[in-house]
Amino acid sequence: MADYFKSITDDQSDLIENAKLFFIASADPALTNGPHGVGPINLSPKGGVPLHIIDRNRVAYLDYTGSGNETARHSMAGGPITVMICSFEETNAAVVRLFGKATITAIADSPIREQLMESLATEIALPERQIIDIAIDGTATSCGYGVPVMNESRERKIVDRGRRYKDKK
Repeated sequence: MADYFKSITDDQSDLIENAKLFFIASADPALTNGPHGVGPINLSPKGGVPLHIIDRNRVAYLDYTGSGNETARHSMAGGPITVMICSFEETNAAVVRLFGKATITAIADSPIREQLMESLATEIALPERQIIDIAIDGTATSCGYGVPVMNESRERKIVDRGRRYKDKK
């Protein structure tokens, strides 16, 4: 059973600040063809770039080119956003979810750009695209027992960009 909070707790903050990977889910509010009246839902892993806690009800990250831009499109349309952070540690299973709405800002126009630019994702080797700034309406922590115990071996490098699962047009 999940525990719900109005803002990021100290324990959640510790997990967020140490996470090597987080996930972003978003949906376009204008589309109603999904099973729950909204959809399809876009879900993206974000590794190599930190999720910055701006305050207890706000997080942000530096977004890079090289993938679709669905999170930005959904956010600009007013859609919901969920951030999920998992603990992969052996002794501290947990999943933290942050619920809210995102603002998409050009890097040059963002008042938090300096803070985010201090932690560039050097292994991504792609240009920075924009800042995703998320206002948090609430959070939830659940047990995370279904999350496997894993260790990070290294950041993915540009040479790892395989095409096996992409259309080979």
